[in-house]
Amino acid sequence: MFKHYTMNQVILPLDLEIKLQENDIAYAVNDVVENIPDEAFTGFLRVTGCPAYHPRMMMKVILCAYTQSVFSGRKIEGLLKDSVRMMWLAQGYEPSYRTINRFRVHPEVKELLRQCFVQFRCQLVQEKLIEEEAIFIDGTKIEANANKFTFVWRKAIEKYSANLVEKSNQMYEELLEKEIIPEIERESLEELSTKELETVVKELDDKVEKYDQQIEASEDVSERKRLRSERKAPKQYRKQFKDYVQRKQKYQHDMAIFGERNSYSKTDHDATFMRMKDDYMKNGQLKAGYNVQIATEGQYALAFDVFPNPTDTRTFIPFLNKIEKGFFPLPPYIVADAGYGSEQNYEDILSHRKRIPLITYNMYRKEKKKKYKQNPFNIANWEYHKEDDSFTCPNNKKVTFGYLSNRTDKTGFTRTFKVYECEDCSGCPLRQQCTKAKEGKNRKIYYNEKWENQKAYTREQLSETKTGEIYGKRKIDVEPVFGFLKANLRFTRMSVRGKEKVENELGFAFMAVNMRKYTANTANGTVDNKNNHEKGSDYQKTIIGTFFQLLLASYVPA
Repeated sequence: MFKHYTMNQVILPLDLEIKLQENDIAYAVNDVVENIPDEAFTGFLRVTGCPAYHPRMMMKVILCAYTQSVFSGRKIEGLLKDSVRMMWLAQGYEPSYRTINRFRVHPEVKELLRQCFVQFRCQLVQEKLIEEEAIFIDGTKIEANANKFTFVWRKAIEKYSANLVEKSNQMYEELLEKEIIPEIERESLEELSTKELETVVKELDDKVEKYDQQIEASEDVSERKRLRSERKAPKQYRKQFKDYVQRKQKYQHDMAIFGERNSYSKTDHDATFMRMKDDYMKNGQLKAGYNVQIATEGQYALAFDVFPNPTDTRTFIPFLNKIEKGFFPLPPYIVADAGYGSEQNYEDILSHRKRIPLITYNMYRKEKKKKYKQNPFNIANWEYHKEDDSFTCPNNKKVTFGYLSNRTDKTGFTRTFKVYECEDCSGCPLRQQCTKAKEGKNRKIYYNEKWENQKAYTREQLSETKTGEIYGKRKIDVEPVFGFLKANLRFTRMSVRGKEKVENELGFAFMAVNMRKYTANTANGTVDNKNNHEKGSDYQKTIIGTFFQLLLASYVPA
């Protein structure tokens, strides 16, 4: 005996929501998007043309697809025909892959994603899943949607550009010396600008055209032969200067793309070549990618940003600015690893933001080791005399203060060093172990007082019980988010090109991570299982039951 099965009968229930489990991830996606204010969707309104799909529906569809590790527009379109949860979220609509791809890179989607993160964080606070005591910041590098070997290096362009300037100046002097063209007006004697190179090409064009007219007008064979011989040099110079114009324009275009970076990809101009943990050749080769920064609490991604530079130190302050401006106020404690420890970052948190940084620095672990503490040649272990501002070296010589030295880095931040110099290093038996200074020179010490005070403050904070426990949560809070993104969600490479589009895609990816984490907690009982869909579901069940009763009442056997 088999269960009843026929293809010629209407199957109830008709509402797809009945087919979803009570804690299905589609409900979490629906709740987050529905909480976005209506004002955020005004940018999608249009007066003319065919009515567009509602942005709420498109957001739900794409976000739900990302939770299922589906990032392709064509595959998302396929899910709309196959997946019950996708059908329910779309309410019967089936947008094409072109519509899906256009929507997720739309500039207005950036604001919708920001609203998603803000609303989701408010929900976490309301359900007491996060404490708002600290945020944990870290970064990772994700490969761009760029070809493998499309790199353009800044040093190479600067080298070729310098060679071009030298050769063009030399060739211009030859033209003047041979009296082929008259001297042109120049803005600078150091190099010929693009406009000046084009002027030289025009002068050479006129020169060659005159020779052409003379050759055409002359009937003497020997005379025509002589004119052709004289025309040869201007034609060769013209060809060379045309090449110089094209190359100079290309180099200027390349430098504009670089900005402050040292490389870019020809496929995705916003991507920078970075050293990643995995590569094609397995030898530490550089790949085009983006530096992705996130702020987490409770293993939920609360804010994110994308940067083209590979070092985390320079992304810290811009990322905090973005969090304060667009996501949420900063909590009392800001936690990060040693990659963010710098004088500029400490000063920004302590002085400007009035927060407590729980951020280690590069030498933090090493300074705790016994070998470091017992090293007699380390200035940290030297005896300091406050009255005359001097140290005593291992050879009992005075190392006195000499002068102040200021150093400004590429970002414009200035650090001040106190320079100390030993009174006499000549004949010192410990010279080889103590200093690498040349013979006749004394050892100099560059002491950054502000940096040392900041390091002492950090050591004090991390040694306390409460702040030490908060910092200890860093690895188990922010690292799992990246692990879930890359391992579970299988998001290891961008599928769009350009920084603005990449930001949108990462917004969907991190929100998908949050949705899966939140749904898992709901299923495990961490969050109250009762949701706002029960009332609607009961009502729909009642309607369907009534419809079924009426159907049975009107049924007449054949």
